[in-house]
Amino acid sequence: MKLLRVLIFSTIFYCLPLNAQNYYFPPLSGSQWDTVSLSGLGWNIEQLPPLYSFLENNNTRAFIVLKDGKIALEKYFGTFTKDSLWYWASAGKTMTAVLVGIAQKEGFLSLSDTSSKWLGSGWTSLPPEKEKRITVWNQLTMTTGLDDGVADDDCTLPSCLIYKADAGTRWAYHNAPYTLLDSVIYKSTGETLNQFYFSRVRTKIGMNGLFIRSGSYNNVLYTTPRSMARFGLLMLNRGRWENTAVLSDTGYFSAMTNTSQNINLSYGYLWWLNGKSSHMLPTSQLVFPGYLSPQAPKDMFSALGKNGQILNIVPSLGIVTIRMGDSPDNSLVPTTLNNQIWERLNQVIAPSTNVIYTEKADFPDKFALSQNFPNPFNPETQFDFQIAEQSRVKLAVYDVLGREVAVLVNEERAAGSYTARWNASAEMSGVYFCKMTADGFSSTIRLLLLR
Repeated sequence: MKLLRVLIFSTIFYCLPLNAQNYYFPPLSGSQWDTVSLSGLGWNIEQLPPLYSFLENNNTRAFIVLKDGKIALEKYFGTFTKDSLWYWASAGKTMTAVLVGIAQKEGFLSLSDTSSKWLGSGWTSLPPEKEKRITVWNQLTMTTGLDDGVADDDCTLPSCLIYKADAGTRWAYHNAPYTLLDSVIYKSTGETLNQFYFSRVRTKIGMNGLFIRSGSYNNVLYTTPRSMARFGLLMLNRGRWENTAVLSDTGYFSAMTNTSQNINLSYGYLWWLNGKSSHMLPTSQLVFPGYLSPQAPKDMFSALGKNGQILNIVPSLGIVTIRMGDSPDNSLVPTTLNNQIWERLNQVIAPSTNVIYTEKADFPDKFALSQNFPNPFNPETQFDFQIAEQSRVKLAVYDVLGREVAVLVNEERAAGSYTARWNASAEMSGVYFCKMTADGFSSTIRLLLLR
């Protein structure tokens, strides 16, 4: 019965409108944006230098963290400033997803519309019966079935859009079908992409910037870092800017930010999703087990673009993060970089979430992880562990399916005895496992959360 009550409460909780959260919204014009002190949040200021050093060494230009709408961290590198314009790359796909949702809500189109309705017959090189199977929904979910292995996957000409599989049966990260959503918006609403962006989003939330043609096919969004943060705040508040409903279709918002198909569980409507049991990546048909970003909160959803353009939204923490900059690697979506940033950001925000370190003044002669206490527990428990010599230590909690649900420690630590505390208030009753690894040592203990 106790577990049943937990399930019922969780169902009710997740059905409540999350926009009841008391977020701060900056004025629509001007540079005023309230800040929040790190000490007031209980964040670890001493961990900022390693975070900023990592960001700078990996070609970052702008980094912002919002907490409940207010600026907690804002850092610029080199000559970059809050007024500098920068491109979103594929992170801008998420803006298009929002615009399509608005267009549907206003009655201009439906996700079930065939793409041919708006792009005309023959927009691909497919036989008519195959082309008619492709819908606007397929374009939003990367399931058109068109071949992403062509010489130029940005090319939107019919000669470049060739058959690979039936629509809806194959997930592949493919720019061209996405780009053609711009034409779907224009043909259905009678407004250009920029006109629709300006009137439906930009002016309503105080953004700047515009979509600019890049190369022969792509339309790329350019804004300032704070404008990207404004968009993130809009998403944190589920499509509402203070009292203004920008994307008022709550059903569309939920579908957009949750698994959209059963092939790549970590993909919504052009948004990347954390916390799923598996994920896929661009240019590959492999399905990788585990979360997209294991170091990040599992409810995070993200806009990710080439060369490390990142926008993260974490509803459970009321946090938005943005990173703009140059490439640290050559990935189309910066999943590795995002994970590495979170690994360091966790050390800043951990004191206000679920981790407290207590260093004890002794020098053990062996590595050890003691059984947690109390056990069973509800909702907090603590782990005592020993480090015999300076080592890279990881202490993480896993559920019975082997999914990582919390990282309590993941850093270089000096020899000594420590305590880490885990608050599992966001987790369901059940069995969990805590694993410690350090310098060849590995130990796992079993825990029981009872509500």
